[in-house]
Amino acid sequence: MANLFEPRWDAESERPGFTQRRAKLGEQAGGERLGASLYELPPGQATFPFHAHFANEELLIVLGGRPSLRTQAGWRELEPGEMVSFRTGLDGAHQVMNRSEEPVRVLIVSEMNAPEVSVYPDSGKVLAGTRPPGGHEAADDIFETYRRDQAADYWDGEDPPAP
Repeated sequence: MANLFEPRWDAESERPGFTQRRAKLGEQAGGERLGASLYELPPGQATFPFHAHFANEELLIVLGGRPSLRTQAGWRELEPGEMVSFRTGLDGAHQVMNRSEEPVRVLIVSEMNAPEVSVYPDSGKVLAGTRPPGGHEAADDIFETYRRDQAADYWDGEDPPAP
């Protein structure tokens, strides 16, 4: 059973700057179309790069500590219990980081819509996926990231069918 206060951590990242533990509580509770992930961030770490989703709205709830939130308006510190929603599109771009000296815990509730397109404004990348972020992988999934400045013209490499 899923438990917010005694989580079963089922994913970890040890990438410098993005070290975290994650409990996919929505999945653990049997959810299919609604995701809920508990993140624990050590000091100086972030969940993910600054990004925006185009198919999935998210809601962040601060459970412990004082995380910093980056949006299009800049950085600000969040209070325990504070809730922030991230709408789809560039207006909802966000990044969560622990700039404090104590661990931080945040719960992020998300729709689990696919296909999904996400953009990363800092690096100029776009992610295209046939599954929602954090969803189950399948053999025929597309979940790929590209640099926008390397985009091809729609007709590039396309020949008309033979008569």
